[in-house]
Amino acid sequence: MVKKIDLETLLAGCSDTASAGGIRIHTELEPLSGPGGPVKPAIYAGGVYQHDRRWAGIDDEAPTPVIIIDNVPSQANRLEEALLRHREDVGVPEFVLDFSEVGRLPSHLPRTISSLQFPHRNADAYLRDAMMDGKAFLKTDLGAKIFAATAQACGPLTAWFPQALLYGFWQSHLGKKKHSSKHARAWVSEIVGWRPATAETTETKVSGLKGDPLNLNIDSSVQLNLDDQAAWNEGKGKSGRLSEIGHGQVPFKEGEKTPAAVSFARITQQATVSFAQLRRVRLENGPPAADTAARALLVALGLHAHNLAFGRGFALRSGAELEPRATTATRLNSGREDEACTFGDSEATGELLKEAREHAQAKGVPVCGWGKSIGLLPQPKLRKVIEESWPPLDSSSGSPETQPGLGD
Repeated sequence: MVKKIDLETLLAGCSDTASAGGIRIHTELEPLSGPGGPVKPAIYAGGVYQHDRRWAGIDDEAPTPVIIIDNVPSQANRLEEALLRHREDVGVPEFVLDFSEVGRLPSHLPRTISSLQFPHRNADAYLRDAMMDGKAFLKTDLGAKIFAATAQACGPLTAWFPQALLYGFWQSHLGKKKHSSKHARAWVSEIVGWRPATAETTETKVSGLKGDPLNLNIDSSVQLNLDDQAAWNEGKGKSGRLSEIGHGQVPFKEGEKTPAAVSFARITQQATVSFAQLRRVRLENGPPAADTAARALLVALGLHAHNLAFGRGFALRSGAELEPRATTATRLNSGREDEACTFGDSEATGELLKEAREHAQAKGVPVCGWGKSIGLLPQPKLRKVIEESWPPLDSSSGSPETQPGLGD
């Protein structure tokens, strides 16, 4: 019989005396275009994919060539993005750094950054360089507690950054002689494409042509403005060709070509949550029951984030739309037979998270930040470097803000 993962299961697995190693979730994925359809893996520096070789099974005579379609750090970011997208329902804590009063940011840049988007979570430089109620965040009581928190004294993090205890953090932005705690991620997820049709050494590149309806002469000489391409031939500038500002039909240069989408024999996602790693999470001077409740809360949060992000068809990037076709979950038991289990859909994991949170609160786990969103502002020195990075363009460039009838 397949066992449903409930709060009792999580508490039993997360206690200090438990033998359970964790939970493994395996999903067979299918491209939107159908089995074997081309999928675009993540591209890394130098225009390459992340190739590897993996053992598909213990009876294999040789490892199988694979390409990592979405790696572990990227998956963690997608899980946090899902929590942010559903934050009001989930109730996960949030800080919001507001840039709306900073200079003249280009329209493609965000006006706010959520703590669920901070690259280094509770250890991020944006949080370090923020202000709360007119005071440097680090010098506030709350800020000092968050930056001093560790996995072994995790109260400020269960209250305000539970995702950091699940996906890991490294407090490395305070200086060599300052606090520098590390906590390895307990939740690991990865999407892998097996047996790529394209060989590793002959990866197909995407070729193309930058079109132009009027087929203008690309060799026409113009004066370039490298900061504002709309201001070409307006005053002094670097001499260049019309093709450098987007006119004319120009074939892709060799350096502009990118690896093409790849057809795979199969695509899988495997996610694991390590109870062993979470047993390092402790409340300072807290009773064992509170430690167990805190860990169970984190597992419930991870299961719900997984369902929100990947429980239905999802898009990783252009050309990488995937559908889950079959999911199996296994509770790993050290020294005993593993158990097949199920955790249901996002509605079920949402209820599990709610129950785990209520239980944690009853056991004295700090959850005071849950359901709250606190606004922050950049410190003057951060605001200054942002404005220096994005100086306003000359009004003569004809930006939308200066054109009559636009932006009124």
